[in-house]
Amino acid sequence: MALASRFTKPVIVDEISTPICISCKRSIPPYEKAVAFLCPNCGKYVIWRCRRCRVAGVPYRCPVCGFEGP
Repeated sequence: MALASRFTKPVIVDEISTPICISCKRSIPPYEKAVAFLCPNCGKYVIWRCRRCRVAGVPYRCPVCGFEGP
Protein backbone atom coordinates (compact mmCIF):
# COMPACT_ATOMS: atom_id res chain seq x y z
CA MET A 1 0.00 0.00 0.00
CA ALA A 2 2.93 2.37 0.47
CA LEU A 3 3.51 2.43 -3.29
CA ALA A 4 -0.14 3.18 -4.03
CA SER A 5 -0.22 6.08 -1.58
CA ARG A 6 2.59 7.85 -3.48
CA PHE A 7 0.46 8.05 -6.63
CA THR A 8 -2.82 9.33 -5.25
CA LYS A 9 -2.69 12.74 -6.93
CA PRO A 10 -3.54 12.93 -10.63
CA VAL A 11 -0.78 13.95 -12.98
CA ILE A 12 -1.52 16.97 -15.12
CA VAL A 13 0.16 17.06 -18.50
CA ASP A 14 0.11 20.30 -20.44
CA GLU A 15 -0.49 20.20 -24.15
CA ILE A 16 2.68 19.81 -26.16
CA SER A 17 3.20 22.40 -28.84
CA THR A 18 4.81 21.17 -32.03
CA PRO A 19 6.66 23.45 -34.43
CA ILE A 20 4.82 24.82 -37.46
CA CYS A 21 6.28 24.75 -40.97
CA ILE A 22 6.78 28.34 -42.13
CA SER A 23 5.93 27.41 -45.74
CA CYS A 24 2.80 25.23 -45.51
CA LYS A 25 1.69 26.17 -41.96
CA ARG A 26 1.10 22.56 -40.89
CA SER A 27 2.23 21.08 -37.60
CA ILE A 28 5.51 19.14 -37.73
CA PRO A 29 5.34 15.83 -35.81
CA PRO A 30 8.39 14.78 -33.74
CA TYR A 31 9.24 11.84 -36.02
CA GLU A 32 9.37 13.87 -39.26
CA LYS A 33 12.72 14.81 -40.78
CA ALA A 34 12.24 18.55 -40.54
CA VAL A 35 14.85 21.27 -40.20
CA ALA A 36 15.13 24.31 -37.95
CA PHE A 37 17.59 27.13 -38.54
CA LEU A 38 18.00 30.81 -37.80
CA CYS A 39 17.11 33.22 -40.57
CA PRO A 40 20.18 33.50 -42.83
CA ASN A 41 19.69 37.26 -43.12
CA CYS A 42 18.86 38.57 -39.63
CA GLY A 43 19.53 35.54 -37.39
CA LYS A 44 16.66 36.58 -35.09
CA TYR A 45 13.94 34.08 -36.06
CA VAL A 46 13.99 30.28 -35.97
CA ILE A 47 12.63 28.97 -39.26
CA TRP A 48 11.05 25.49 -39.25
CA ARG A 49 10.55 23.64 -42.52
CA CYS A 50 8.87 20.27 -42.98
CA ARG A 51 10.37 17.57 -45.18
CA ARG A 52 7.84 18.05 -47.97
CA CYS A 53 8.49 21.78 -48.32
CA ARG A 54 12.26 21.31 -48.23
CA VAL A 55 12.23 18.63 -50.93
CA ALA A 56 9.79 20.57 -53.13
CA GLY A 57 11.69 23.84 -52.67
CA VAL A 58 8.65 25.73 -51.45
CA PRO A 59 9.67 29.34 -50.68
CA TYR A 60 9.56 30.76 -47.17
CA ARG A 61 9.68 34.28 -45.76
CA CYS A 62 11.16 35.47 -42.47
CA PRO A 63 8.49 37.38 -40.52
CA VAL A 64 11.12 39.57 -38.86
CA CYS A 65 13.17 40.91 -41.79
CA GLY A 66 11.23 39.72 -44.86
CA PHE A 67 14.06 37.56 -46.25
CA GLU A 68 12.76 35.07 -48.81
CA GLY A 69 14.46 31.79 -49.51
CA PRO A 70 13.90 28.43 -51.15
